[in-house]
Amino acid sequence: MSNSTEGQKKTASSQKADTNFNLPASSSSTSRTSPSDSTVIHSGVGVLDKAARILDALEKGPTTLASLVAETGLARPTAHRLAVALERHRFIARDQHGRFVLGSRFAELAAAAGEDHLLTASGPVLNTLLERTGESAQIYRRQGDQRICIAAVERASGLRDSIPVGAVLSMEAGSAAQILLAWEESDRLHQGLRHAKFSATQLATTRKRGWAQSMAEREPGVSSVSAPIRNATGQVIAAISISGPQERMGTQPGRLYAPIVMAAGKYLSEALAKAQSAPRL
Repeated sequence: MSNSTEGQKKTASSQKADTNFNLPASSSSTSRTSPSDSTVIHSGVGVLDKAARILDALEKGPTTLASLVAETGLARPTAHRLAVALERHRFIARDQHGRFVLGSRFAELAAAAGEDHLLTASGPVLNTLLERTGESAQIYRRQGDQRICIAAVERASGLRDSIPVGAVLSMEAGSAAQILLAWEESDRLHQGLRHAKFSATQLATTRKRGWAQSMAEREPGVSSVSAPIRNATGQVIAAISISGPQERMGTQPGRLYAPIVMAAGKYLSEALAKAQSAPRL
């Protein structure tokens, strides 16, 4: 949470109004094995090949240095040196446990190439959420047992919840974590609940109503409301959220904000389905 001069507070009636999301036209675990010679690509540039092996290993989820060494077959000093270098370039990040994860630079490059349709469409939607609710808005994707903020906007002033793009958060707390876990297969769902601050009953309620809320679950004094973003087949691939101080969002933020957050998730889901069904030129 960050503090600055409090901006003008929106009334509850204006926040409830107009949840139609029509934007302006302008606007588990995975087993790890060392690579064999037949699976390792040799480009002739050794350091690049080694860096690529590290990134391939991280595609499976958060990884310790020891696991990275076992996965890639690289010497420990080499794996560490390359991982730290990739971290400086934001191709790699670290989660709250110090494990290596894929960094935010990949999402930025995908958006620049026009291949990440979610990121391409997310900017105007997040800004509309910010304008209509007065709260910070984010989109999260799951990576292993963590979630990563891939897009975010913040209110310019006043008390707010600041989550930068690339931030790695736990799957054990928060409304976005509930969304990303609620529609998982049974085994993975129950595994995710082992240390969670929410229950199986809460996730069942989330599936039934199509949104989740949290109050002081991820961080004291912070509330949030989230809804799913789905791909063309209906699979939940991300969560869209708004978050802010509990004193402003209230003890039941879903009652006020769920309709517009769900509308935003539906808008992005339909945009993804349209983009994925469009013929490639």
